[in-house]
Amino acid sequence: MALPDIEIDLLRAFVAVAEAGSMTGGAGIVGRTQSAVSQKILRLEELIGRRVFERSSRSLSLTADGERLLGAARRMIEFNDETMRQFVSPVVSGRLRLGVTEDFIPQQLPRLLARFARTYPDIVLELTTGMSCDLLALLDKGDLDLAIAKRDGAMQRGRIIWREPLEWIAAENFEVRAGQPVPLVLLPQPCTYRGLALEALETVGRVGTISCTASSLMGVQAAVAGGLGVTVLGRSFLQPGLRVLAIGEDWPPLPMTEIVLLGEERAKDHLARALVSFLMESLTRSTLQLAA
Repeated sequence: MALPDIEIDLLRAFVAVAEAGSMTGGAGIVGRTQSAVSQKILRLEELIGRRVFERSSRSLSLTADGERLLGAARRMIEFNDETMRQFVSPVVSGRLRLGVTEDFIPQQLPRLLARFARTYPDIVLELTTGMSCDLLALLDKGDLDLAIAKRDGAMQRGRIIWREPLEWIAAENFEVRAGQPVPLVLLPQPCTYRGLALEALETVGRVGTISCTASSLMGVQAAVAGGLGVTVLGRSFLQPGLRVLAIGEDWPPLPMTEIVLLGEERAKDHLARALVSFLMESLTRSTLQLAA
């Protein structure tokens, strides 16, 4: 028996709604009306003979079949787009020196860069990772073409491409004794999270003490997972064995962290445009919280 074909635009609508959590949000991502997106979801459900969303007057969530479809839908969309770029987009080639801060989507970055390499095989991407301050120095010296760095009070340039909440993060079984200083695991100066964590604790009458200074964010994660203390990191740094400490009397709210792209104005135009368009498209489709 011949199986029916699934139209890519139906999958795009489905993935957009699943990631946005609503028909309205999904419609904004794909640039269609809410009614049009709803019709696409209904057509998809009719095609596969299964419901992909549980709907109520207040919420929308994936069904078990919707969960199964989501991963396959993302892969099909990615393969479609990579294939079409080979034929409808001009060949882009050259060397691009990119610096990326360790704060930028640590769990997703390897997959994102692998996709970029498959999409633009003729671009040689030279990647440098490190602290934002070091990447900015390399960019200003001309040793990088583009940099993705953390924005802080001392650095307000660049275009915001991503933001996420900062969280108090500790090991799952870690407890801070009442009345005792809070042991903090942080990066060395000039990391802005050091001062931020200490000042935030002061607002609720608590004292923080640096129990461990790690040389990298992976080191911070390892030290926190080992029970050496509490840290302040973006939500994307959560991993098995770690938990977010709930905001309340003991743990004050923290601001958003913002990641910016720098160097667009002087980078090689055709290479920069390829990377920027790829990043913005990929981030828009992800579950990350993006800047407006």
